[in-house]
Amino acid sequence: MNHSERFVTDIQYYATAAYPCSYLMGQLARSQVAAPSEAIDSANYDVLIQHGFRRSGTFVYRPQCDNCDACKSIRVRVPDFKPNRSQKRAWAHHESLICTVIKPIFSPEHYALYKRYQKHRHPGGGMDIDDETQYADFLVRTNVNSWMVEFRSASPDQTGATLKMVSIIDVLKDGISAVYTFYDPEPGQNLGTFNILWQIQRVRALGLRHLYLGYWIEACGKMAYKSHFRPCELLAQGTWQSMDPKIS
Repeated sequence: MNHSERFVTDIQYYATAAYPCSYLMGQLARSQVAAPSEAIDSANYDVLIQHGFRRSGTFVYRPQCDNCDACKSIRVRVPDFKPNRSQKRAWAHHESLICTVIKPIFSPEHYALYKRYQKHRHPGGGMDIDDETQYADFLVRTNVNSWMVEFRSASPDQTGATLKMVSIIDVLKDGISAVYTFYDPEPGQNLGTFNILWQIQRVRALGLRHLYLGYWIEACGKMAYKSHFRPCELLAQGTWQSMDPKIS
């Protein structure tokens, strides 16, 4: 840890054993983990996320690979964001969805949607075989200020609302961190883009500045969408740097 990170009190850091990288084929990855998880409250997490950490449940980590630094933390500079044409279309297509913000809970309805999403979008990736306990550890357990957001579409006869998407987000001192989102894997929809736009709007409504989108890898096509929300910044060599030098 460098000097600027040592003021996060009561936290220790250790490196995991090497494991196969989920994003770059043939690469080995390693993570630095902050522990104990019980000591990482909202105040400490505000500091850690500035230094590239993320959370999965109560597990807080950042990449610390031996011979690779491809993973870059990325955030959207919300006050300066303007949607492009395709993003405007995504918003118009889904803006009728009914949004409800709740505290993270386990719901059989949520879990069923999660299983459908994983089976369709990430088959064979490991998460498609998660049981209820693994799901809850990943998306329900939290020691920070977290929200679970339901997005539903009203039925034509107004007798009910169908669950279309669930998003887990953390509210930070300077913005929002997008933890995970899963949605109905229907063809022709662009719920993922709509969800990020919704989170950008929520950052603005809270009077904050940033939407943290996790890690971005230039060589990973699955992560390309994150850099489409401009202007955005990458954490490199300990400082946040604009991906748009002309918009600084």
